[in-house]
Amino acid sequence: MEQLGSTKKTSFYVIGISYKKADAKLRGDFSLSPTKKARLLNQAKTSGIQSIVATSTCNRTEIYAFVNDPNELVQLLCNNTVGTIEALEPVAYTLKDSLAIEHMFRVGAGLDSQILGDFEIISQLKSSARVSKKYGLLDAFLERLINSVIQASKRIKTETKLSSGATSVSFASVQYILKSVKDVTTKNILLFGTGKIGRNTCENLIKHTKNEHITLINRTRDRAEKIAGKFKVLVKDYSQLPEEIKNTDILIVATGAQNPTVDKQLIQNKKELLILDLSLPKNVDENVKDLKNVTLTHLDELSNITDETLNKRKEFIPVAEAIIEEIKNAFLAWLEYRKFAPTIKALKEKLNVFAEAEIDVQRKKLEDFNKTQADLISAQIVQKITNHFAHHLKQEASSGKKSLELIQEIFQLDS
Repeated sequence: MEQLGSTKKTSFYVIGISYKKADAKLRGDFSLSPTKKARLLNQAKTSGIQSIVATSTCNRTEIYAFVNDPNELVQLLCNNTVGTIEALEPVAYTLKDSLAIEHMFRVGAGLDSQILGDFEIISQLKSSARVSKKYGLLDAFLERLINSVIQASKRIKTETKLSSGATSVSFASVQYILKSVKDVTTKNILLFGTGKIGRNTCENLIKHTKNEHITLINRTRDRAEKIAGKFKVLVKDYSQLPEEIKNTDILIVATGAQNPTVDKQLIQNKKELLILDLSLPKNVDENVKDLKNVTLTHLDELSNITDETLNKRKEFIPVAEAIIEEIKNAFLAWLEYRKFAPTIKALKEKLNVFAEAEIDVQRKKLEDFNKTQADLISAQIVQKITNHFAHHLKQEASSGKKSLELIQEIFQLDS
């Protein structure tokens, strides 16, 4: 599968690391913050890569691109994270062309998520594509593919119950709290971090716990206040974090920091404290386990939670896969058409030259010649002829190359 519009012989690859083989610590080593992603894209552009998208979530980091050798992408990832090639090799995966396309569809549909039906990856894919486009690194192929994946994701959400109810890590964390904490409505809950996972967790807390003692803290107070206004919860300043931790029963950490923001020195309370770390890299230092009153749970443990609702979602996998197959085939048909579109365009231009020449001859012969009407008729005939050729090439995909060569030879078109 060669890159559209490129003279370089490249293939479409995805390289990645996910929860399937790598634990949270290792995934954290290869996670891409916005700054790291920007640096990666700049390096890709400098090295001659023309189309690339990099995504990074708590469950996976993946790079999709057209390259000669997938090791180029491995090197890019290692150059811009703290991970090493030696650490990546045993857990990484590499997929090429049709397998890479299939993988992107399954990821976007929530079929490859740590919690079945979790669609949070799709927003990451959208934003990553926007960033690549800003850098001039999103070609027609990759843009169309991502749009097709988004379309499949929307249809699966609408036409199946694969994502019925909440289906994310934030949902799993609330389920964990409900199962682990008695009288949860009376407990003080502190949410530190108001990114997407933090917002979703806040919404799920209110919806499922009926707790009215929820406090938000974020490094930027404005962001916390926006969420607090929507959900009617308290907001405290970042400087009040130690004091608030002292008064809380459940601490949920969902910040986007690259290093731990909570450690045992920050915890002064003596009562039982449950800490859920929903961040990647981990934002809670393991040393909090030294405190006997503290229980620490990370998102990998939360994602192993299964319940009746999640099991029911499995019934909708075949329908989701059928939707993916339909939209994927439409994408591949578009891709096939792109291969002969230049020939059809050249054919149309050649037929227009023939038409113009004949109209010019007839105009000189006939005194009452109506050029406007002749132009209209000839344009319609040319369009019908090119449509017939295009339809033939679509229908004869297996022998498309021979048909293209024959058209180019008959009409003396540049190949």
